[in-house]
Amino acid sequence: MERTTTVDQAAQLSVPLPILCAILNCVEQPLLLADESGRLCAKNAPAERFLKARGLKARKGTNLFTELFGVAPGAVQEQMRNGEREVNLPLADSNGKPARARIHWIAEAGLVAVTLEATPESATSEDAAMQQRLGDLLQEREVTYRNLLAAYLRLQEVNRQKTVFLASAAHELKTPLAVMKGYYDLLLSGSLGKLGEKQKEILCESKESCDRLVRLVSMFLNYSALESGKLVLHLLENDARECFTELASLWSDAFMRRQVRLETQLSSRLRPFRFDYQKVQQTVANLLDNALKHTPAGGHILLAAEPHFWERRAASVSPHVERRRGPENSANSLLVSVSDSGPGIAAEHHQEIFEDFVRVDRTSSGMGLGLAISKRLVQAHRGKIWVESVVGRGCTVKFLLPTNLD
Repeated sequence: MERTTTVDQAAQLSVPLPILCAILNCVEQPLLLADESGRLCAKNAPAERFLKARGLKARKGTNLFTELFGVAPGAVQEQMRNGEREVNLPLADSNGKPARARIHWIAEAGLVAVTLEATPESATSEDAAMQQRLGDLLQEREVTYRNLLAAYLRLQEVNRQKTVFLASAAHELKTPLAVMKGYYDLLLSGSLGKLGEKQKEILCESKESCDRLVRLVSMFLNYSALESGKLVLHLLENDARECFTELASLWSDAFMRRQVRLETQLSSRLRPFRFDYQKVQQTVANLLDNALKHTPAGGHILLAAEPHFWERRAASVSPHVERRRGPENSANSLLVSVSDSGPGIAAEHHQEIFEDFVRVDRTSSGMGLGLAISKRLVQAHRGKIWVESVVGRGCTVKFLLPTNLD
């Protein structure tokens, strides 16, 4: 960098001239150094260019206060002695480029440091209007944000109250329904007397409705637990074949009354692994209930389970191994599927059917929570669930459960 530093009475400065020149020329901001009376001692190259662009010069012996700033030296000195370490002054300009000087008093060295900077030109009326409009838009955005935040918080509170209500109602219904179910079983067993065929038929229909209410209450309780984050998995070593066989036996009467055939295909290669017995049964029960609703009389539903190789992104396997499929001895998950011979589900609904309170078929019964709860229960086991269906060709819901869950 070119050194254009000038010095007046350099012997009075405590800093050697070469060091002072090096320091000033390392500063990118225009900088002048003067004594207390305003006489210029040194300046850097940016200050030289800054003054030249405005038709000004500061030579040896120039008094900055009188020749550049147009003020009496005594006035500046008085302000600095009164305790002001910085004084701002406008800079005289012959080229119409407004600028200002910020004067800093270095009392310890008896010097004055002057930094020069351009003053922004006054905004035009159009710019002022634009700035005003921008300020109004920012204010409107802030108001809108606050309103949306308040509305979101209100919705969160309403959703919380809804969850609490569902949980309370479900708990209140659970006990009387259990009593009713017990009496139905007692009557149908013949312990209280012999029943006629018509009486048995009526009691069976009533018991079926009671069982449906029990499942609905259980669904509400599970939903409330999931919504409130209080779901707890009881992971124990369980037998999947036993789990699904027991479930199919419990549902056999409901399928017979609807004249729908229930088939099971449980692989003999299934091995015990850690999972929540009740939660997995609830998941499959929701799938069976959903399939039974949409399968006409004379149709059939298949419950299948088999070992499966599930290649996750974090798994280190050979590139040639097909995703979701591999050798039998490397199976790391359980694949469960429920297939029906119903009307099927259009492709555009394959994702939304797993959302809360969504029913694709408005004519069917139910709350639209079965598949949503199943999805959350499967995800709680670190698994995944999806649907495969073509309109007119039935529907298959599948889910994977990892068998190496820690």
